[in-house]
Amino acid sequence: MLAPPTAPVESERAPTPPRARPAPPRRSRWIRARRIALVAAFICLVPVAVSYVRAMTERSDSSLGIRTVEWLRDHGARGLVNTVENWYYSLNVPSKGGPGIGALPVQAGAYANGAAPARHVAVHHHYRPAPIKPTIHPALPGEGVWHATFAAGGSRPPVLITSYRPDPDYPSIVAGVAWVDHTRTTVHLYPGIQEPAVPIPNRGPEEVPTSLRGGLVATFNSGFKLADSGGGLVLHGHTYAPLHDGTATIVGYRSGRVDVVAWTGGPDAGPDVVFARQDLPLIVDHGHVNPNLSDGPEWGATLGNKVFVWRSAVGIDRHGNLIYAAANDQTVGSLAQIMVHAGAVRAMELDINAYWPSFVTYRSPGAGHPANLLADMIRSPLRYLTTDDRDFFAVYLR
Repeated sequence: MLAPPTAPVESERAPTPPRARPAPPRRSRWIRARRIALVAAFICLVPVAVSYVRAMTERSDSSLGIRTVEWLRDHGARGLVNTVENWYYSLNVPSKGGPGIGALPVQAGAYANGAAPARHVAVHHHYRPAPIKPTIHPALPGEGVWHATFAAGGSRPPVLITSYRPDPDYPSIVAGVAWVDHTRTTVHLYPGIQEPAVPIPNRGPEEVPTSLRGGLVATFNSGFKLADSGGGLVLHGHTYAPLHDGTATIVGYRSGRVDVVAWTGGPDAGPDVVFARQDLPLIVDHGHVNPNLSDGPEWGATLGNKVFVWRSAVGIDRHGNLIYAAANDQTVGSLAQIMVHAGAVRAMELDINAYWPSFVTYRSPGAGHPANLLADMIRSPLRYLTTDDRDFFAVYLR
């Protein structure tokens, strides 16, 4: 008789395999990674947001949009901003030809009892510029004819203004030109709230001082931001940013003389210099357009030399008088042509873009009846009578 089978002892049983843990869902890992990335991005953006808010709440006379663009330029997005601006202006290039305009826009600063016509210059014992020759025929009434702006200027107006159409290919574009008599005026450079962006212990009023407005006859914009142009700066005889040889410079001397030169004096100004403001190379020298304007890289710090945009310039004529010009839809080359046509023997580009060029005249003492050189200059003629972000020049009756 067979014995009944015996049950296997515990040690003889097959081991039970351990239960495997289920793998965490891929979705939960992705959510965790995304949260970590969002937290890291937030931490990184905090200082950026603080910087932006601080910049937008600082004292400024510029619009929120302009301040935002300038903040982007200064915080790593310069290339992006320049690309967008170039794209915008390339889509808005003025069309050649067309019917043009039937009359010149009124220059509000022209004084009704203005300068005598050029044919009467011989009876005066001082120099007065001849009218600017029209480049488009037939000329419009008053084209290129100078008009006085300061009612108390007498027979020797300290400032004359005119306008004309500079390019037959674009007959609707009008350039404004101003002439400043160096024998009757003095020129001062004032820093603005934010520019030049160098440490200046006493920036001053950042507007035309109230005490000096009795003799104010004109104000006009300065050059590019120093960070863009790489130029130097001298104020009140002190060098705040080193000057660079070969760079276009408007210089004010202790004698009262003002000149536009290619600087050759080294990084520090001499004791006879009151102010010096640099901005890129000269666009006109010896009465001729700089040959590098068409393909040189010097004017590419922001929009480049070939972009059609608002541009401004200041120069000197062969008698030592200042000439200022501004117009919309200009390249650096066409701006230089305007300066040569207006009589400049040396000239430098000043600030560009619609928001920055300003030339303001004052009809009566005390900064009365301010008016822009051109009607389509978008800044108020009251600019510079209140604090302004950028440095600027003021012209006073001597």
